[in-house]
Amino acid sequence: MTHLVNHWIGGRTVEGASGRHGPVTDPATGQVTTRVAFASAEEVDAAVAAAREAYATWGQSSLARRTEILFRFRALLDAHRDEIAALITAEHGKVHSDALGEVARGLEIVDLACGITVQLKGELSTQVAGRVDVAAIRQPLGVVAGITPFNFPAMVPMWMFPIAIACGNTFVLKPSEKDPSAANRLAELFAEAGLPDGVFNVVHGDKAAVDRLLEHPDVKAVSFVGSTPIARHIHATASAHGKRVQALGGAKNHMLVLPDADLDAAADAAVSAAYGSAGERCMAISAVVAVGAVGDELVRKIRERAEKIRIGPGNDPASEMGPLITRAHRDKVASYVENAAAEGCEVVLDGTGHTVEGHEDGHWIGISLLDRVPVTAKAYQDEIFGPVLCVLRAGTYEEGVALINASPFGNGTAIFTRDGGAARRFQLEAEAGMVGVNVPIPVPVGYHSFGGWKDSLFGDHHIYGNDGTHFYTRGKVVTTRWPDPADAPAGVDLGFPRNH
Repeated sequence: MTHLVNHWIGGRTVEGASGRHGPVTDPATGQVTTRVAFASAEEVDAAVAAAREAYATWGQSSLARRTEILFRFRALLDAHRDEIAALITAEHGKVHSDALGEVARGLEIVDLACGITVQLKGELSTQVAGRVDVAAIRQPLGVVAGITPFNFPAMVPMWMFPIAIACGNTFVLKPSEKDPSAANRLAELFAEAGLPDGVFNVVHGDKAAVDRLLEHPDVKAVSFVGSTPIARHIHATASAHGKRVQALGGAKNHMLVLPDADLDAAADAAVSAAYGSAGERCMAISAVVAVGAVGDELVRKIRERAEKIRIGPGNDPASEMGPLITRAHRDKVASYVENAAAEGCEVVLDGTGHTVEGHEDGHWIGISLLDRVPVTAKAYQDEIFGPVLCVLRAGTYEEGVALINASPFGNGTAIFTRDGGAARRFQLEAEAGMVGVNVPIPVPVGYHSFGGWKDSLFGDHHIYGNDGTHFYTRGKVVTTRWPDPADAPAGVDLGFPRNH
């Protein structure tokens, strides 16, 4: 009998009671190593009830107390980063260095939360009228929820709950059922840091748990990161139930390479951005647009580098890329490459037959590189979420930008050039929420917000940074008039207040 990952509710582990569970697989071996409990609606209700009870005191707690606990949490995360990375590798499959990088980027947001006092400062205008002052303040919402994907089981939850909790909310996290253990470990460390019971809760499950969070009347806001179809559903359903929603969807991120670009730097960037973390990230570069005559040389340089990538188990220090998360996902990714030639693509590298000796049952796929990809090909139109890079050709800068802007996605994009004028134009003309100039994956640092445009984001708020603070709080304006103590009581004046 494999180990069962249970829920974390009210500051303790709570055994799953629904009788339903799902498998958790080691992607490097294909073996089921763990099971995860799937919450019923009643178990979700219990988590929300614990969070609601905790909010009665946490929402009124001092900023000093909240940040003190957050600083202790940050110290524990730092001390246990290798352990958390190992949990990620065991269940997701990414190499240990990638997993460590994920934890480090999550720590950036904890850093931001530790300094939340600055973000929560209000505004005050004095003497707007005789003895009248106006103050603008921000207050927490109450119980908020996060629904997070498999590809970053520690980082993406940390994009959400540290800021939400620092702002005075309580939190219910529904992480991916494919790699659930990191979320529970984060909850344990937060409790060890002194977080009161019920402020942070973790429920595992599938659509039943998600749908209950979306409709629960005590959940005031929902944060989501995942695919575009699910993001659209999350936004529509939660909004219909009166909730504030930030739902980040999928992507097809383009990298525009101009004729004057440093092609070695561009090739290095394309390889790391397309194949890092096996392409299982929403900010991966999955389409390179080569402008003018540089395409052939750029493809040659990308191929030379891609062929040298070492693929193997994530816990092997020699591995540079691990397996994909599930067998079904591996087969779906492979199908795009297998059908590419029939759709008019030139298959430069085909990684679909890759295996790793001694781990033949793992979810392995090698590096694939497709050139001269037509925009009608499924490999270009869909978010593949695997190590497949499409190269498209454009005759001019204008043609390349038009191609990028025609995509329904608008998460991130990048330009490689030595021309500052071209780069400046691209910053303004690219229809995407995040733009890189000679930077292939323009994920903002923690104190700037992350989010896309078009079908890559549903809702008004980006995640973390200033947008994160605003999403997890609501504004209130207080207008105050106090009598001057030098004035004698003059009775009650029921007339309309004078402003001058």
